[in-house]
Amino acid sequence: MSDPQAGADILTRIEQTLDQLRPYIASHKGSVEVVDFDELDGVLLLRLGGTCHGCSAATITLKQGIESRLKQLVPEVRSVAAI
Repeated sequence: MSDPQAGADILTRIEQTLDQLRPYIASHKGSVEVVDFDELDGVLLLRLGGTCHGCSAATITLKQGIESRLKQLVPEVRSVAAI
């Protein structure tokens, strides 16, 4: 049985990491928010908003920027997907 407190801790660390990235994303008139995190498979679902939504560079930002940073600082995150 998983510990609900552990899940809250992971989400806190995810938000703290995203907070480091949000000024850069906001400088491009975009936004990012956590939708869901599946602890079993390590998949984090994010919603990209503002100019990031539908932008051709959003996939690069998501994978090379957001995902790589999250995997570095929150090892429980194995992959990131946008919805």
